[in-house]
Amino acid sequence: MELHDVWFVLIAVLWTGYFFLEGFDFGIGVLTKLLARDRTEKRVLINTIGPVWDGNEVWLLTAGGATFAAFPDWYATLFSGFYLPLLLILICLIIRGVAFEYRHKRPEDRWQTNWEHAIFWTSLIPAFLWGVAFANIVRGVKIDQNKEYVGSFLDLLNVYSVLGGLVTLTLFTFHGAVFASLKTVGDIRERSRRMATALGLVTAVLALVFLIWTQVSRGDGKSLVAMAVAVLALLGALGFNLAGREGWSFALSGITIAAAVAMLFLTLFPNVMPSSLDAAWSLTVTNASSSPYTLKIMTWCAAVATPLVLLYQGWTYWVFRKRIGTQHIVDAH
Repeated sequence: MELHDVWFVLIAVLWTGYFFLEGFDFGIGVLTKLLARDRTEKRVLINTIGPVWDGNEVWLLTAGGATFAAFPDWYATLFSGFYLPLLLILICLIIRGVAFEYRHKRPEDRWQTNWEHAIFWTSLIPAFLWGVAFANIVRGVKIDQNKEYVGSFLDLLNVYSVLGGLVTLTLFTFHGAVFASLKTVGDIRERSRRMATALGLVTAVLALVFLIWTQVSRGDGKSLVAMAVAVLALLGALGFNLAGREGWSFALSGITIAAAVAMLFLTLFPNVMPSSLDAAWSLTVTNASSSPYTLKIMTWCAAVATPLVLLYQGWTYWVFRKRIGTQHIVDAH
């Protein structure tokens, strides 16, 4: 296996980690409106991700940085062609981080309500737009012979990509509901489980249509295996959720995300960004990659730094592993 193939796999792993971790992160943000009945319950939900949400976003920065270094042409075409949706995601992530930090700085009801609205919308919009973006990457976009995107923003809004956005939105929200039931106690835990059941059923229908469409249009034997794992894991997550086994349900919902991302990358390879105008103009792991020397240096750096990052983030989740409930929320001053 060549180094550019290795880095294609590593970038897929980074996106998998990001969607696994930031997926329940976004889901919790959406559930602050769908699940929480009052401000205290909103604080409970936000506190479940309070110690980890910013660490989850590191995976996005690493994935973007790795793409820039390993596949500069892919990075340039992607971020220029998808400029508006990616800019909107970036703005949402900035506002979302500010909302988490500023929401409790003042006691006025209007102040806190506005930041809570911000948390909801800046969780929902990126969860939807990431699905739109990746669905378009798999489907293929208008790339010319100069490796430049020549389409418009409206070209990115098609039936397949919108369906992909709905799948990521519902899947992340389901993932968040399972995480909420895993991390809370009392009535909010029970309602999280019921919410997860409803969301899981909707997700299963949308995901099945999207994955079958992807498999029929671009899939092969390997992607079919990944699709089967994703579907079975989602059904398993639903079953364990109904049985009250939140840990197993959360693990399987995470496997669903990982298998779905794996399927998308398997349908891409060896392309990184297919051209819908001419297959010969597609960006591939070969024509979009950096020099072998650059990839070699990156590989050594990743081999040293990645285990340290994983150990630190794993330790963070271990330290903040206990459940919380409304009884743990102190009165606001």
